[in-house]
Amino acid sequence: MVWKTLARHLAAKPAAPRHADAGTTEALSQRLKETSARKLGRSLAIRHVAAGSCNGCELELRATQNMIHDLTRYGLSFTPSPRHADVLLITGVAARNMIDAVRQAREAMPDPAFTIAAGDCAVDGGVFKGSPAITGGADSILPIDLLIPGCPPTPAAIIEALLALLEAQDPPALIMREI
Repeated sequence: MVWKTLARHLAAKPAAPRHADAGTTEALSQRLKETSARKLGRSLAIRHVAAGSCNGCELELRATQNMIHDLTRYGLSFTPSPRHADVLLITGVAARNMIDAVRQAREAMPDPAFTIAAGDCAVDGGVFKGSPAITGGADSILPIDLLIPGCPPTPAAIIEALLALLEAQDPPALIMREI
């Protein structure tokens, strides 16, 4: 059985690569840079916690740092320490054995901090919904500020979500002055 599946995959044509539109990527990155500088006065640091994931979402998160998106040049970076983070980004099914790790990461972050659930599994448990081994989504562990659906979400969707989160936190008077 395994050999037949392996042979079928080896004989199949490779999947068409997913390329991001360069204009869209540049526009999103520029908006993110301007908004994070206005909101935080500095770069945006993200602490990522994988709470029982298949690593599909992690691959897409790392793709935000490749040469197409290269978000580090716009002030977006992943940090290994929650003490330096502005955003807690959770991926995975929110496994019961990760509850304490996720809560400890959030408690170590300075305020104001935002919490994001990325991927279908973190949103509501995904295909594992109803399993006794999971809590049913990241919102069952912590209050979530933003949900990014997708299995996995694309790098452009992740960028757009970060931008939407920052823009939503702007005070209305500031938004009115910019119009």
